[in-house]
Amino acid sequence: MKIRKIAAGAVALLMSAALAACGGEKAATDFPEGSTMAKLASDGKITIGTKFDQPLFGLVGPDGKPVGFDVEMGKLIAKKLGIAEDKIEWVETVSQNREPFIQNGQVDIVIATYTINDKRKEVIDFAGPYYTAGQSFLVAKGNKAGIKGIDSVGDNTICTVTGSTSEKNIKEHTDKVITVDKYSDCLEPIRTGQAQALTTDNVILAGLVSQNPDEFEVVDSTFTEEPYGIGLKKGDDEFRTFINDTLDEAYKDGAWKKAWEDTAGKVLPVPEPPAVDRY
Repeated sequence: MKIRKIAAGAVALLMSAALAACGGEKAATDFPEGSTMAKLASDGKITIGTKFDQPLFGLVGPDGKPVGFDVEMGKLIAKKLGIAEDKIEWVETVSQNREPFIQNGQVDIVIATYTINDKRKEVIDFAGPYYTAGQSFLVAKGNKAGIKGIDSVGDNTICTVTGSTSEKNIKEHTDKVITVDKYSDCLEPIRTGQAQALTTDNVILAGLVSQNPDEFEVVDSTFTEEPYGIGLKKGDDEFRTFINDTLDEAYKDGAWKKAWEDTAGKVLPVPEPPAVDRY
């Protein structure tokens, strides 16, 4: 009897250690049968789309792995599913392919400075928002173009990313717009004079300036509100509720604040987390 007790105890310890090694808080049986959460927990892995060129939010580090605030949000969700960080597959997404990647099942979720809007909600769903940005302008240091805000764009040529909310917004104010694949691709046109400014969300611009402080600066004004959400497959209400619950918990227990301080907070002050929109 004593040997059996010892053996049972050893098995329990081994199971506990295995769960700890997986970094998990949950098992597949903790979720509704047939749900996305149960499948991901059972598989022990998740595929997350994010930006690879966005300093502070999603930037590939020296080890080939992305780092930033968006990445930390992904890790929070994976942890709640019982999935270890090294079992997250990070897939580079750009503005043009975020919806197709979700629809085609190439990723489970997208966390990529992804503005929630009604057009996108026609084909995918969003959890969140988890942050609210505002569109502004990056200009050459000294701002010889004289761009102080949306009302002073004038005849200047503005660079932004194809298929982005930023492209749609700026084209409502000027037709002198050139587009590229990635926001970082706009820096060279500004250097050469092909464009006088890059426009997108202020936090993205701040990240680019943090890497090039002697060349560029961000205009101190915004002209939109950009709620960042987590994209997932259309109609998966259980999964969306799970992610929203995870965000709410992270707001309350300090995990969201710590994620900000460890990433974007190295350049930007800690904002108030936005209220989750459970539409």
